[in-house]
Amino acid sequence: MSNSSTIDVGDLSATVNKILDKYGDNVRKATGELIKKVAKEAKDDVKNGAPVRTGRYKKSWSVKIEEGSAGLYTIATVHSRDRYQIAHLLEKGHAKRGGGRVPGRAHIKPAEEAAVEKVQEGVEEIAQKGD
Repeated sequence: MSNSSTIDVGDLSATVNKILDKYGDNVRKATGELIKKVAKEAKDDVKNGAPVRTGRYKKSWSVKIEEGSAGLYTIATVHSRDRYQIAHLLEKGHAKRGGGRVPGRAHIKPAEEAAVEKVQEGVEEIAQKGD
């Protein structure tokens, strides 16, 4: 069963532009949903790997979703709402007050790397499908 129709030569350009616009909209929407999903997964990964003393740091992680101008792109930021000051210290380690060092506990970097890989693979898949 063929899905073809006859197009006048004068309408060819408009028809191709219409098809490309639809393809672009589909890819943009699917990519935005993918970014939101992966950001939430990354937040959960950071939370699961975060050190726990009182639990405040672990509970402070959230995702901030921003839509770009005219909905052309989606930005997702995984961040610690109120304990951001210690994120670097816990990730990289720090000096103790009386001397010596506290070793770092990588919990942000692995989640970031996994999220970047998931987004790259997902965008490639979306672009190939076109919907």
